[in-house]
Amino acid sequence: MLVDEPLDHAAEEENYFVSMSDMMVGMVFIFIILLMYYALQMRDVTEQLSGADKTRANILQQLEKSLKSKGVPVTIDQQNGVLRLPDAILFDSARAEIKPQGVTAIEHLASSLTEVLPCYTDRQDKTWVRPKTCPSTKHRIESLYIEGHTDNVPLTATTQFQDNWDLSVKRATNTYRALVNHSPELQALCASNPGGCEPVLSVSGYADQRPVPDASGTDEDKKRRNRRIELRILMVTPDSGETRRAVESGLRKP
Repeated sequence: MLVDEPLDHAAEEENYFVSMSDMMVGMVFIFIILLMYYALQMRDVTEQLSGADKTRANILQQLEKSLKSKGVPVTIDQQNGVLRLPDAILFDSARAEIKPQGVTAIEHLASSLTEVLPCYTDRQDKTWVRPKTCPSTKHRIESLYIEGHTDNVPLTATTQFQDNWDLSVKRATNTYRALVNHSPELQALCASNPGGCEPVLSVSGYADQRPVPDASGTDEDKKRRNRRIELRILMVTPDSGETRRAVESGLRKP
């Protein structure tokens, strides 16, 4: 028996190393599976984001084409998802009332939004059917912010406005009201989420904190260009849970 002990000990060591090798191979295999999972998940999310950006650019181009056909020379910033209304026609300095030519432009904007947005939003009314002319896309608008901006001239506090922050918000609010007064159906546009369907249109004000980046010319020209309204489109971001389930389903397929 004493002679066999070294042999038994060697066999035990060999079995130990075999077990360790099997475990390491298993861990490497699990690591590879996890790496594939996260790579596929990242690719899917990236594709969704880039696809949403392309859809947003297409929405802006449709709005631009529609408005220019109505004689409203808007500009768009595809990278930031912004449509900018003409500078000179909206507001006088230190005023939130929309000028007559600005009212006409906003009415045209309301009509164009009514033409384009239903293809990329939902309705709380379950009987509503998306127009058959809409392009085939899974991407939806999450929010459309009506943003008010002012020039950099300090505002003397009045009973109506304390500063440019108040002024910018009032400009955005007045624009929102002009839009929905002309096209009430815009208020029904919403973005579906697990909690329901939330309105798409919203209002924000930035005072003079976000000047037009390419404003040039005299100081008066720059001030005029910064008295403006912008529409900023945010798209629905990918659902990480939905992406995870799709990846897991793909990994289970033979």
